[in-house]
Parts: sequence; structure tokens; C-alpha cells
Amino acid sequence: MTIDRGGVRRRAVVAVAAGAVLGAGVLAAAPAQAAPATAAAPQVSAQGAYAMDAATGRQLFGKARDGRLRTGSTTKIMTALVVLSQRNLNLERKVRIQKAYTDYVIDPATGTQRYSSANLILGDSMKVRDLLYGLMLPSGCDAAYALADTYGTGPTTAARTKSFIGKMNSKARELGLTNTHFDSFDGVSNGRNYASPRDLAKLAGAALKNKTFKKVVGTKEYDDMQSYRPGGGTHAMPAWKNSNKLLGSYRGAIGVKTGSGPEAKFCLVFAATRNGRTVVGTILADTSADERFKDAKKILDHGFAQRG
Repeated sequence: MTIDRGGVRRRAVVAVAAGAVLGAGVLAAAPAQAAPATAAAPQVSAQGAYAMDAATGRQLFGKARDGRLRTGSTTKIMTALVVLSQRNLNLERKVRIQKAYTDYVIDPATGTQRYSSANLILGDSMKVRDLLYGLMLPSGCDAAYALADTYGTGPTTAARTKSFIGKMNSKARELGLTNTHFDSFDGVSNGRNYASPRDLAKLAGAALKNKTFKKVVGTKEYDDMQSYRPGGGTHAMPAWKNSNKLLGSYRGAIGVKTGSGPEAKFCLVFAATRNGRTVVGTILADTSADERFKDAKKILDHGFAQRG
């Protein structure tokens, strides 16, 4: 769960406004041998939600599917995808952890944590591969900052991170996400960071086609990271744990990302595969951290119950 800039946002994944449900319409009962009715769509407490068949793009569930809502740390799905879309990407490249990254998440004056953190160690270096795990599992805003600074362009950190956010918006346009806009690399928003449930599901579907992304978001716990000391050797780091409770509790769950904040409320982008079929969905602005997982399970069950 992470903290939005308008207040507190700690690690935790997607919501929108008003509702529209598209399903296979219930057939009118015939006098004899009526066709079986499609199961009624579940009721969910999230403001916005959506689910689709990953292979066909067919809608399986929708509630305010195109409403623009705050996304919290589900924004980091796009952060990861932009990094993984770089030409000639070297996942073994080492990135030095700068003071700007650590000061961003921990107030240096008070020592209090402002945003969710991967607890990167100042002065050490980490591989891009490990930073992606730090980005997606503990939802590290420090890892997001390091990646944005590394893969943006410009003479200064400010210029590079701005450039990276521009790449995020370019990728959104490329994917046809017409109800999406990013103003940050991590979801800590200045008020212009939003997406619709349908857009986020489409984004996740695109990202899951990348093998590295799929492996990262499907990992429950990661302890293989290496934090390289400037003078040689490494620092020990505690394992990063995934805040997505669907992993291990819902059969076939493969990801994707939690998010939260005072404006975003409780969000989740989720996906599961059963019998060779993958359903990808989104929950935005749900009422509690636990409720988003309950709603996601309802939507997944409904999606898998539908044919095709």
C-alpha cells in the first residue's frame, strides 16, 4: 500500500465512478426447455471495476468501466512496463542509490516514512532486475524514483524523471488508454494521476505479456536481491513480500498490483489463469484493504464461469 501526495498512501492496487455491467444477456424463458440463464453479475463495493478475457479482450464484468479514478500505486505497473520496454534493456545493469531516492521516502529531518519503501541503502548499487522486484512487491517509491531517474533523459534528476513520466503517457497513448494520465512515476500524485478500470486492465494485460513482468508480479516473496557496497561486498536486506493476498489464496492467481491512498482509497489490479484461460481485472476505490480482495474473487469467479 502506498501513500498519495494529498495524504498518506502505504503499500497495499484500482477504482472508478458510477456503473455499467455488460454480460451475456439473460435469455427470455421459453414455455419449455428454456436456455440456461447467465449467472447474475456480482455486487461489489468498489466505485469502479472491470474484468476481461486476456486472450480475446472480451468484457466479463464492468462497473463504471471508463470512469477516471485515482490509481495509487497501481501506477507502478506502467513504471515497470516503460522500463521493460527500453531498447537493449540490461536487467543486470547496476544503479547507484542516491540520496534523492532515500530522502524521498524517509524524511531526513524527522526520520519518519512518507511513502512506501523498498528500504534501498544509500550509496549502494542494485541491479535493475532487483529494483523491479522492489518496485512491485513492497511497492517501493524509492525503487520507482531510481528507475525513473535511470531511464529518463536529461541533464538533471528533475529533467530525467519528468522525461520518464512523459514516456509513461506515451505508452498509455500507444496502448489506446484514452482515460489514463500520469503525473508521477509512482502514483504519488499532484492531482492529475488517474485511469479507468478498463484502461488499467488493458495495461496489465499488455504488461503480463512480458515474461520478466509476469515473473515479478507472481512472486510472493523475494530475497535474492543484492545491495552492492561501494567498497565491495554486499549488505544483507530483509525479504520483500508481496502485498497481493490473492497470490496463494485464489487458485491460479498470477498478480498483479495493490494500491491505496486517501483519494485512491483501496485499489487492486488482478489476474488469474485457469485451464489455459486468463482473466485480468481491476478494482478501484474500494472501501477497505480486505474488501478489494473479496470483490476481486467475486469478479474472477464470475469471469471464469462465463464461456469464451
